[in-house]
Amino acid sequence: MATVNASSTCAEVLANARRVVIKVGSSLLADAQTGVLRHDWMASLAQDLAALSRVDTEFLMVSSGAVAIGRGALDFPDGALALEQKQAAAAVGQPILAGAWARAFAPLGLVTAQALLTLEDTEDRRRWLNSRATLEALLAQKAVPIINENDTVATDEIRYGDNDRLAARVAQMSGADVLILLSDIDGLWSADPNRQRDAHHIPFVAELSDEVMAMAEGPNPGTNLGSGGMITKLMAARMAVQNGCAVILSSGLYDHPIKALMTGAQATLFAPSASITDARKGWIAGAIKPVGAVHVDAGAVRALGTGASLLPVGMTACTGDFTRGDVLAILDTTGKEIGRGLAAYSANEATQICGLRSKEVEQKLGYSARAAMIHRDDMVLLNKDKDQ
Repeated sequence: MATVNASSTCAEVLANARRVVIKVGSSLLADAQTGVLRHDWMASLAQDLAALSRVDTEFLMVSSGAVAIGRGALDFPDGALALEQKQAAAAVGQPILAGAWARAFAPLGLVTAQALLTLEDTEDRRRWLNSRATLEALLAQKAVPIINENDTVATDEIRYGDNDRLAARVAQMSGADVLILLSDIDGLWSADPNRQRDAHHIPFVAELSDEVMAMAEGPNPGTNLGSGGMITKLMAARMAVQNGCAVILSSGLYDHPIKALMTGAQATLFAPSASITDARKGWIAGAIKPVGAVHVDAGAVRALGTGASLLPVGMTACTGDFTRGDVLAILDTTGKEIGRGLAAYSANEATQICGLRSKEVEQKLGYSARAAMIHRDDMVLLNKDKDQ
């Protein structure tokens, strides 16, 4: 894919894309009061995507809406739903949603496929690989994967909770060039334009710094639909760009939203990272819920910044119930997450060897030990500081 910079347009980025993931929010799909689907809008989006496919661009869709549709069908009251009510709503809404997408694409000669994922499906390496293989097989047959979180079976502990980050995981899993997040806002603003008159639209983001992340606010208070908000969109964008995927945040409030992007509609374009992680490290970095954490001292922080492995001598504490091979967060002396990696020891072993030198580790455990707690080949640093 061509280089993305401040002079790039969304049309240029999409024209150069081989594979695109599109995320559609609940507020675009269903009426906020009744939960009734907006079939005409869905048809317009299907037409836009069919136009992309005619120029050999593959696309996958992450579609919200099952809970919103189901709660209307089941006549649940307004307000927050209990977990079991959400699952019941999803059980009713998901087949309706899948059928609606099938009808939207059928006149265009495109077959749709439903793929329901939980957080565990993408956090577990083997299941992640299996899911990727299925999506590749569908794309090879020119089918349109319609992906959603499996809300019917997922509990709070194993849920993404928002489809923005699920879409970023799918973009990473499928090796997409572009992730489009369609929602009810036309991009990133310096502040909520509904609350601050001096807020300004930001058309291009070269790097998702802490300053940019701080611009996010919570979910849209004007709707009962959706579970994300700007913060989840920026978190999703950060996940995607570090894997070389450009991200476009744009409005889907009008018909033909992709066509609008191609003709200059206002949006925010996030450039992919110049330093792209490989697929395995991308999976590590993209973990939503690391199983545990390892706290390190200042010397270890400096060593990691030079490309070293994490040795037990630099560890000050470990938290969580993890086993060898689980994804761990690496925390500095202030508790800030600076990286992630795969544990070479279980939680019990790691706790025993914190602060020990290599020669002391084997003596403590009583058996031949690995040199590193997290090997550099199994580690990804997040937002690496220039002075590290």
